[in-house]
Parts: sequence; structure tokens; C-alpha cells
Amino acid sequence: MRLNTHVRPAACKPSDVFDIVWHATGWRQPRFFLDVPPPLADPAGMSEAADSIDNILHPTPGNPAPANCTAGYFTGHRGTRLRYGLFRSGMSPAAGTVVLMQGRNESIEKYFETIRDLNAMGLWVATFDLRGQGGSQRLTKNPRKGHVRRFSDYERDLEIFLEHIVLPDARLPFFLVAHSTGALIALSAAPRLSNRINRMAIAAPYIALSGQGVPEGFIRTLAGIASWTGFGRVSMGADRSNRAFEGNPLTSDPKRFARNVEIGAAHPELTIGPPTARWLHETFKAARRISSQSHLTRITIPTLILAPVLDAIVPYAAQEELSRNFRAGQLITINGARHELFHDRDIYRAQALAAIEAFMPGQDGGFGLSETAA
Repeated sequence: MRLNTHVRPAACKPSDVFDIVWHATGWRQPRFFLDVPPPLADPAGMSEAADSIDNILHPTPGNPAPANCTAGYFTGHRGTRLRYGLFRSGMSPAAGTVVLMQGRNESIEKYFETIRDLNAMGLWVATFDLRGQGGSQRLTKNPRKGHVRRFSDYERDLEIFLEHIVLPDARLPFFLVAHSTGALIALSAAPRLSNRINRMAIAAPYIALSGQGVPEGFIRTLAGIASWTGFGRVSMGADRSNRAFEGNPLTSDPKRFARNVEIGAAHPELTIGPPTARWLHETFKAARRISSQSHLTRITIPTLILAPVLDAIVPYAAQEELSRNFRAGQLITINGARHELFHDRDIYRAQALAAIEAFMPGQDGGFGLSETAA
């Protein structure tokens, strides 16, 4: 069965942090419609076999899919239909499996290059699109809205994925690589994952927010008020899907930037727009919770924090502060890199991949982290 993500075209006005005011005064965004089959009647989260890989994954001329993969859908928490892919390394025996967690407004396709790099290290890769984005089921009638009901829904999806896709079908040992929002999910779930995940590498973990034109505290307060007063589904922030390369805060690599733009242009159904107030409220709460000493002490999985120094989305200072309080964590500073570390120039990206290669198969690689950090 194929997830129909065809969106009927309509003009959509970009929104900003004053959407709540507009909403209160009667302004309404034009609506999009998404035809989504009903969720599978499978509360346990079993996978759905795919009729054709070509109907699931969407390679483009500049972004071919890795070889030897399986793709399909599984039922996540509360019946949400989530798209996944399992990519096998050609090396035998395999060194293990990386569970790859994406950031906000990302998809499996965006990580094809990184998946091939991990496969070349002898690692299998298992990944899925977060609820509400990519090829996974949307959570609002307007498919451009980046929304989540509860942050814990993300964690439950990860646990279901591990139990019903990764454990039965992938190769031990299991590692986790995560970016931005995916890293926040990983850190939040980590105290419960120590018996399944051997090691983690988190890149630019979304634990703070900058570069939005207004202070984080203002956004946090506004998102909280909107969420508490019934406006949690109102979009906050401008839709920057058409941003130019010049001045972008994500990557300094023009080719990878253009490739990612091409993916969105060829398959706009994979992309989303600004986050809702509820999404911001839930992620701000999670970021504050996981940054606490009490939470970090409960994480015993040896973890690399890959911190881009020129990150304009998550301030480097916040990532550095996280590492100071994180007994199981080791900060790896990457000077000159921007937020999307796995999509940045080779000089920065290669440093992150080299650290992962040295660390993931169970070698410390000079990082001095024990297998049990507790």
C-alpha cells in the first residue's frame, strides 16, 4: 500500500511569530488537503510490507538511493503511519546497525549520502521519518504545518521502531546517530535505551534556539501561551523553504544545499513549513528537561556530541554547556561547521564521519569513554 501524499496546490501566505494575533483577529491561512489512508489497525506497531521500493523512496538524479535496502511503513504511537528504510552494508560481517534520527523538516532522502558513507564503514542503517514530516503521516489538515501533540510521541515511535523493525531485522550491535531534533529525541529517550543502544553520536542537538530575530525566551513564552489557550496548531515563524544559499544558516556547501533544494522541489510532499506553537512548546520543555543534571546523570550510553562552532540555529555555547554536565558525553568541536553538519562541506563533514567511524564499532578512538559511563 502506498501513502498518497499528493497535495492539491493552493497559495499559502508565509506566517511569522504574530500568527496568533492574526488568528485572533480573524485571519486564516488557506488550507491544504492531504489524502492519507487510515492508520493500520496495529497497536503493536508491526511493519507493513511495501509493494515497491520505488513507491516508497524518492531518489532524484543528483541524489540516488543507496543499494540493498528495504522500505515500508510501520504503525507508530497512537496509530500514526510512519515511513522507514533499512539499508544494508555490502561488507560481511557487518559492524552493527546505526539507528539514524533526523532533524525537523527532514526525510530519508536527505540522508542518502550519509547512509552510503555509514554502509561503507560496514554499518547497516535503519531510519524513519518523524511523525508529521517526510513520508510519514501528517498530524494536521494542513500538511505544511510542523506539529506534534506530545514530545513523548516521538520517543514512543522510536521505541516501537527499535522493537518491531530494528531488533528483528538488523545486525547487532546497535548504535544511534542523530541530528538536531532527532538528537533531542535520542537524549530524552536515552535513559531507557541503555540495554539496546551501545553508543550514540548526536550532532547539533536541539537544546536551545537562536537566529530567529527575537529572543528564545519570547518565542518560548508566546508558544506556551498559544498552546495553553487553544492555539497550539497556529504556525509560528516564516516559511523559509525558498531561502537562497547566500546567508543560509544551515550549510556552507552549495552543492549539497542545491541537492536538498532539488529533493524538495521534486517531491514537495516530503517537506513542511514552520512549526506550530505546540511543537515549539513541547520541544522547549523537552530541551529544558534533558539539559538538567538529574536527567543527564541517568544517561549511561557513551555519547559523542558533535558540535558545529558556527551553528546559527543551536548556539555552540549551549552544546558546550551540555557536555560539561553530561558524564557519559564527550564534546567534539568542529570549527567552521554550520548546523547541518552531515550536509556541510567535506572539510567539516569528514571530521564528523571520522569520529563516528572511530567510535561506533566499540573503539574509543581516543575519546576516553568507557563502555559503561555510569
